[in-house]
This record gives sequence, structure tokens and C-alpha cells, in this order.
Amino acid sequence: MELDHCIAKLIECRSLTEVEIRQLCELAQEELTRESNVRRVNSPVTVVGDIHGQFHDLLELFRIGGRAPNTNYLFMGCLV
Repeated sequence: MELDHCIAKLIECRSLTEVEIRQLCELAQEELTRESNVRRVNSPVTVVGDIHGQFHDLLELFRIGGRAPNTNYLFMGCLV
């Protein structure tokens, strides 16, 4: 795959083909799996934004979404 070619097409506001998009996604997946801070997460998963350390918000989240381990959660944010 010619990554520079795809970037040039996008800069020119031209569409990528389905094959190019699939190849780009595969390349991104390969690169991300090499990162030490990327972890595989079993699906289904509920993605949660930063709750800013609010314990009551966490309890409400579990009340609505279900408690672990019955529900998989991925917590995003700087305080996780």
C-alpha cells in the first residue's frame, strides 16, 4: 500500500477506494498493536469518558450499565 499516495488523495479531497480504506485500517491496526499502552478488550464493551474521580457518578454508571464482571468497561481519561 502506498501510504503517501492515500495521504495525497485525501489532501486533494479525493475519495479513497474501499480497498485502500481496508488496507489503511489494517496498517493502523498493525501499528497500534505494537504500542505498549494499547490493550485488547473483549467485546461488548462500554466506553466511559473521564468521570473526574466522582464516586457517585461511578455508582450511577454501574446502576445503569450493570456491574463488572457482567459488563465490560473501558474507562478513558487522565485519572484512570
